[in-house]
Amino acid sequence: MEKRRLGRTGLQISVLGYGAGAVGGLFTKGDPADQERAIARAVELGINYIDTASLYGNGESERNLGRVLKKLKPDVVLGTKFRLKAADRSRVADFVAQSMDESLKRLGLDHVDLFQLHNPLVAKDADDRMDVEIALNEVVPALHKLQKAGKTRFIGFSGVGETPALLKAIDSRAFDTVQVVYNALNPSAGGPMPKGAPGQDHGRLLERAQAADMGTIIIRALAGGALAGTEARHPLAMQQVDPIASAPNFAADVARARQLEPLVKEAGAASLTELAQRFVIAHPAVTTMLIGYSTLDQLEEAAKAVEKGPLPAAMVAKIG
Repeated sequence: MEKRRLGRTGLQISVLGYGAGAVGGLFTKGDPADQERAIARAVELGINYIDTASLYGNGESERNLGRVLKKLKPDVVLGTKFRLKAADRSRVADFVAQSMDESLKRLGLDHVDLFQLHNPLVAKDADDRMDVEIALNEVVPALHKLQKAGKTRFIGFSGVGETPALLKAIDSRAFDTVQVVYNALNPSAGGPMPKGAPGQDHGRLLERAQAADMGTIIIRALAGGALAGTEARHPLAMQQVDPIASAPNFAADVARARQLEPLVKEAGAASLTELAQRFVIAHPAVTTMLIGYSTLDQLEEAAKAVEKGPLPAAMVAKIG
């Protein structure tokens, strides 16, 4: 498994990560034995980055990961995330510290490698959509205290929200990593939005993050599953998925994904999913790509895809 440098952290992490969220569902609703087998197999395949959050399954992902990590004791890099609601704005520092302690308790650890702000960043504060100024002026100092206390090695944020706010957070150099939405249906984070393409333009987020020497963690690499080319969902997976690529609904995302099917054979890929995964890792500013899993077969397929390497530049240009 290829390893890439996670920005200024200096950590070498696998280009394929393990996403333990609710979209795939294995770590929020799966069988404990399957959860253990999945992490054991992921480590065997060379995956060494695992990503979770307190929000996933209302803490279930962290609890289940904690149980598995205690038993397997794998050598992995672990990241988790926290989210503030409007009621928490009056006690930001206390809430961040409390969130850290609660996550560590669920995980059964005394520290994590990466603690990340999970709120969308915007210009005007509203419920879980956080004013970027609050993130920089209140959340960041609270995170620095946790670093000094040895509870997290590095800090990051989720790159969702409004592009100007995200770029401000990146350019501040306050965070070590950023989670970036980037996929074959909405590749705008990797460069300018194609003319006429629908959806929010996150143009050049990857380039700006690289310039800031930040590690980049790709989320929504398969557009919530749309890039599997089917609306069918595994029983463990999130059954209702909001459109997270660029179309008005998930069915339209799937329809757009199917338009890429003629390129599968041309790219020498085994499936549309493989094409999408190899597209993501072809970007030079990508550190790791998170895939959420419902089954061990999906894990195996993702590992085989990245083992074949990035798509050639000419094929990337046809997609993006």
